[in-house]
Amino acid sequence: MSSSELAEEEERQRKRAPWGVIALVLLTGLALIRNGSGEFDVGPPQPASAAAADSRTPGTTFSSALPHSVVDRVRIPAIQVDAPVVPVGLDSAGWVDAPPPDDPNLAGWFTGAVSPGEKGTAVVVGHVDNLRGPAVFYGLGALKKGNRVEVQRKDGKIAAFEIYGIEVFEKNSFPGDRVYGSKGTPELRVITCGGGFSKQNGYDGNVVVFARLVEVH
Repeated sequence: MSSSELAEEEERQRKRAPWGVIALVLLTGLALIRNGSGEFDVGPPQPASAAAADSRTPGTTFSSALPHSVVDRVRIPAIQVDAPVVPVGLDSAGWVDAPPPDDPNLAGWFTGAVSPGEKGTAVVVGHVDNLRGPAVFYGLGALKKGNRVEVQRKDGKIAAFEIYGIEVFEKNSFPGDRVYGSKGTPELRVITCGGGFSKQNGYDGNVVVFARLVEVH
């Protein structure tokens, strides 16, 4: 790594929020992803209890972490997701921004965490629906263990993650440390709204996909 690249990496690390801060922000912010309408005849699928993440079975993990890179697209073949990804940060109120709701096929990569493929836990978010109908991650709750999430990065690499858990958490008891904490290896969380819905409060929780890096191509 050249001196200029090292300086850029150090600056990026300084700007990255500590994990404890991210967990707190996401616990009170991303756990309440807004703008889902929920007003359709059939709601989005919800994870089965058998799909819960099992930390006792680590499975196969790609041994080498990737360097930092901006994210380009996310693909989840099992639910026909192929969407561009835009960077999202924190809004003026301290919430993690979701991507603009008007575009139903758009996901967001939270730049306060690592990029997908780096050592640590990367976070990709997206809407479950908007006022016109289902959005990019409407089918997230239908995923199964063993399905893959592919993240295309701007550096030309594709990081493939294998899903080892899909769960829905109520916003009032969202386990931020469990969801966002680093396991010391490259992991990914894909998150959208989920659980019950009311016109007064919107969705009462979030669907969270747990996945680990298994291949780079």
